[in-house]
Amino acid sequence: MSAEPRPTLPPVRLHSDAELARDALVAPLFARAVRLARWAGPDTRVEVGGELAADQLAEAAAVLGLDAGDEDGPMYASQAWRVAVDTGLVDVTEPEEDAGDAEEGPDGGEPDHGTAAPGEDLALLAGGAPGDVLDLWLAALDTVLADAAVPDLDDLVDAMDSGGEIDFDRLDWNPQREADFLDGVLANLYLLTVAEGGSGEGPVPLPVLAASMIVPDDMGDPTDAVLEQVSDAMMRLDDQFRQLEPIGLVEFRPVDEELMAETADEDLAAGPQGIDDDEDVSRYGMVRLTPLGLYGVRARMLEAGVDAPAIGELADKGAETLLDAVSYYPESAAQAEIEQWLDGRELPAAVAELLAAARGDDEGAPLRRLRCQQALAPAGREAEPAVRAVLDDPQLGGLARVWLAEHGVADVPAPDQAMVFWLTVDTIAAQLAADGETEELPLLMRGLTEHHAGFFEQAWRVEHPATAYVLEAMGRLHPDKKASKEARKAAFKARSRRP
Repeated sequence: MSAEPRPTLPPVRLHSDAELARDALVAPLFARAVRLARWAGPDTRVEVGGELAADQLAEAAAVLGLDAGDEDGPMYASQAWRVAVDTGLVDVTEPEEDAGDAEEGPDGGEPDHGTAAPGEDLALLAGGAPGDVLDLWLAALDTVLADAAVPDLDDLVDAMDSGGEIDFDRLDWNPQREADFLDGVLANLYLLTVAEGGSGEGPVPLPVLAASMIVPDDMGDPTDAVLEQVSDAMMRLDDQFRQLEPIGLVEFRPVDEELMAETADEDLAAGPQGIDDDEDVSRYGMVRLTPLGLYGVRARMLEAGVDAPAIGELADKGAETLLDAVSYYPESAAQAEIEQWLDGRELPAAVAELLAAARGDDEGAPLRRLRCQQALAPAGREAEPAVRAVLDDPQLGGLARVWLAEHGVADVPAPDQAMVFWLTVDTIAAQLAADGETEELPLLMRGLTEHHAGFFEQAWRVEHPATAYVLEAMGRLHPDKKASKEARKAAFKARSRRP
């Protein structure tokens, strides 16, 4: 068994498909698209590109219940219609003539228009599975993200040349670059949400998110030029998140317009640093992914080939796959995944499968055994026969004795010295793999050496693949100088005896 590569991202806890589908159906923009799809019929006229005819936008806005006095109503209706068309909720037949030739019809009357009708996929919203609803929502998200990556309309007008074409060099807009930037922002927001010690379900200040895309990791104090870039990115994200909120991807508090008027670029880019008042921090803009947003961003990352695990997706896998995967999960996430894996399985058989999967001499084996021990910790006495069955196993015997002792079993045979030292090496190797060189590890090492006279004279002889590696770590980390020197000598001996 070889060690699996570490996942790119920590696992995410997703809501059920049914809950997410309900969230999708009530997302304002998606709900508007569905309403217009049900409204579409023989009298619906469309222009080239599938857009609603201009004189029908007011009617579409009324169907959506938008205030007749709201000058943005037609814009909202047009956006919802575009989502309906792009997702297949509406089928359109475009006019045959080019838009430039459609000022009059073939007989000199009204111009020709295309037609529209509810699409076949519309029925999936009522009769399909939750996954069908989510697929349609993801298609809608693609449309909204593409729109969000387009510059402001005023910028487009300013960048037009004398022929009415957009001068992209003048605009300094690269569509792929903008799309990649927005995807990167969402990926960073996802990571800040799911990472242990991250924001969790709390909002992320907009300056923090903008800086994560602009400021290099190894930069100390940002330069004025970098701060200006962060400020520009903040304002671009402020506009983009306003567009992404109606599709249900994020909850967003925009940048306070009064703050923009009264704050210099470098102060705006510095954001909430040094500000203690929560209300003031929120003035810089706050954003969080909704549960539906977590699902959507993860789906896009999976499509791009990113390893973005979700808790529960290993429930139907074998124990080897489970232990390899959760080896590098945060402890709480690993426990949640293990509990879902155990749920519904016969405990004795599941315990036996976990123990079998924990064996191995490969690099990942110590951490698998640590996660196996974690998986067995909550198991009751029903697991005892399976645990007893490995008491004589050189790799699992120590683990089995620990479990039996913790569960109050009286007749646990004492381990021999070889097993004690082997388990010690295995445990330290697992801790190093799981958490690295933590502050607690030197204390553990001190305790081991103080309770075992001649520890290093015995330790270098342990038949464990990680013996030399563990002793080298003890040589670096042990708080006692004499012991650390002995550890380095023992590590040299361990290296010398292995082929």
